[in-house]
Amino acid sequence: MTDVPDAFGRLWTPHRMAYIKGENKPTGPGAGDGCPFCEIPKMDDADGLIVARGEVVYAVLNLYPYNSGHLMVCPYRHVPDYTDLDAAETAELAEFTQKALVALREASGAQGFNVGMNLGHVAGAGIAAHLHQHVVPRWGGDTNFMPIVGHTRVLPQLLRDTRDLLARAWPEKTS
Repeated sequence: MTDVPDAFGRLWTPHRMAYIKGENKPTGPGAGDGCPFCEIPKMDDADGLIVARGEVVYAVLNLYPYNSGHLMVCPYRHVPDYTDLDAAETAELAEFTQKALVALREASGAQGFNVGMNLGHVAGAGIAAHLHQHVVPRWGGDTNFMPIVGHTRVLPQLLRDTRDLLARAWPEKTS
């Protein structure tokens, strides 16, 4: 009886269907196999949701965020593993992670963070062929019934507006 009303409210998130269907996922492990982390730097900052660009890495908003302000720090070079980074990439990835923390604290009042990498598909990497570090801001009480019971994330701000806010808060120096 699908036509009988039930007591459940509905919160539609049609933008998630692209992620569920695997749209914009690479077709293979190479840089030329449709890797979004190789394509994003070719876009302008607003269209690519790029918050900041460095010499060898860049910071970008996650298109399918866990929380508002969910950033990723990516090397420009297409490498799958942290051990593949050279010294300059390792240093700038660390520096950009620090800058992301500063910007998110200033722009959103984040009270904590989850920072890390999922290396390999079995570790949960959605795009395992191109290393990226997640910086996810957290607030007291941000894990409520919506993500736990409803399997839905409520994001109070459009990604472009979040990008603009974080780009303005991005520090020039970490110290």
